[in-house]
Amino acid sequence: MKKACNDVCDILVGRHIHPISAIVGGFTKLPREKDLDAMLEMLYDMRSGMDATVELAAGLKFPVFERETEYVALLSDDAEYPMLQGDVGSSDGKRVTKYEYKKVTNEFIVPHSSAKHARWHRESYAVGALARFNLNATKLHPKAKEVANTLNMKPKVTNPYLNTVAQLIECVHSLEDSIRILEDFKRKKINYDEEIIVGLNEQNRIKVKAGTGVGAVEVPRGILFHCYEVDKKGIIIKTNCIIPTSQNVNNIERDMKKLVPEILHKSDEDITLSLEMLVRAYDPCISCSAHFLNVKYVNR
Repeated sequence: MKKACNDVCDILVGRHIHPISAIVGGFTKLPREKDLDAMLEMLYDMRSGMDATVELAAGLKFPVFERETEYVALLSDDAEYPMLQGDVGSSDGKRVTKYEYKKVTNEFIVPHSSAKHARWHRESYAVGALARFNLNATKLHPKAKEVANTLNMKPKVTNPYLNTVAQLIECVHSLEDSIRILEDFKRKKINYDEEIIVGLNEQNRIKVKAGTGVGAVEVPRGILFHCYEVDKKGIIIKTNCIIPTSQNVNNIERDMKKLVPEILHKSDEDITLSLEMLVRAYDPCISCSAHFLNVKYVNR
């Protein structure tokens, strides 16, 4: 399934990773009819693998642990499951524009860590698939809703270990939504006049000027805020990026403080494993997942 997604990315943007045809203002290359057919065939074939993955997940036993926290994700007023645009919303009923992202993240320093922590209305908040599911489950593709029911997922879910299950539900949604988009392109046809020809019609699309822009987008690990200030030549002079993993660090620590007293009766090995599983349930980057945690036992 991962290979299929990489191959689709290769067709759409010219590479498996680090796309080259997606530029400011649009795309330098749009898929042709044969490209649409090739992508659809790969995605149709993915369905069987996705069904098998759902069946696998349904047979897994996840740790029993609950902790109430604030969940933060994009919110929109239309019917689409918000991943690329919208306001910033909270499970506590709050909503602000992306330009107010600093009011959301409220980054602060703690003495025991070199990583900045974040909080909004509570002592911490969580971002990621579980946050998106809790805020936007009603907008999932019908097939993804069926899978959620199969896996006994119903908002509001407060077990952080089940972020993995929420990711699987989103995978089903993304697969079916991708198929819907491609089939729609085949019916309506693509306007190839919209292709950007670098050096010719490129300058007519985006006028270079000084200013500041803010982006808020849902990446797999959660909401990503990125802010750029450019000068009159279009050169970036200041950047602020607040990534999902750093937003989750505070919440992971709060989860651990609640979890540890509940599992002290277990062996040292089982306690360590439970804590490592908790960290990895948040899907941090590979280096963070491997080096985040060093458990030290005192007076055991």
